[in-house]
Amino acid sequence: MDSTASTSLAGLWDQIFGSQPDPDLWVVIATMVAALAAIVPHGVWRVSRNAITIAHEGGHGLVALFTGRSLSGIRLHSDTSGLTVSRGKPTGVGMILTAAAGYTAPPLLGLGGAALLAAGRITALLWLATALLVAMLVMIRNAYGALTLILTGGTFVVVSWLAGPQVQAAFAYAVVWFLLLGGVRPAFELQAKRMRGGAGDSDADQLSRLTHVPAGLWLFLFHAVSLCSLLGGGRWLLEV
Repeated sequence: MDSTASTSLAGLWDQIFGSQPDPDLWVVIATMVAALAAIVPHGVWRVSRNAITIAHEGGHGLVALFTGRSLSGIRLHSDTSGLTVSRGKPTGVGMILTAAAGYTAPPLLGLGGAALLAAGRITALLWLATALLVAMLVMIRNAYGALTLILTGGTFVVVSWLAGPQVQAAFAYAVVWFLLLGGVRPAFELQAKRMRGGAGDSDADQLSRLTHVPAGLWLFLFHAVSLCSLLGGGRWLLEV
């Protein structure tokens, strides 16, 4: 019995953390085009941006915990905005890193995902993403946010458990492309709002008040992280 259980666990471990073959180049390019189709058209982006908001608010929450802050809850709204509330010292490195994590989280998650895919760890990527979504669901404090997380996490579970290797690979590449490409647009949207005199309480403005560094420089950091992540991650994805 013990031997059978050990064999099963070893098999499950190999299934999750073992490497899978790379998809054909046409699949990688097709998933990139699909990601662009979900990002570029304004009408589609109003819906698909919810996924970027999940990563954005999840980044705030994860860094808040890592820096020793107490995470009170996360809210996701139907207008694709979100709010992460944490308790702790209102100034200092922990608060700065927490505020800076939102706009940088989607592209950096995409970069990390691209690294996993470049190493052939397709299943590991899907399981890790599912685990992060489940952990985030525990901290959601509104019905729309819970529904969004359940639908998103459920999709990952279905693909991870029921789909074949080719479907898993296509889905994983599409998700990573979406994070890399979709992580670029919010910083430009924030820049446009600030030029029109809006978004006075944005992450960049909060960081400016915390650090006495102009908000424009923080916005430049958001652009630099997203564009560099796209260049590096895109290169990894296309090297199949």
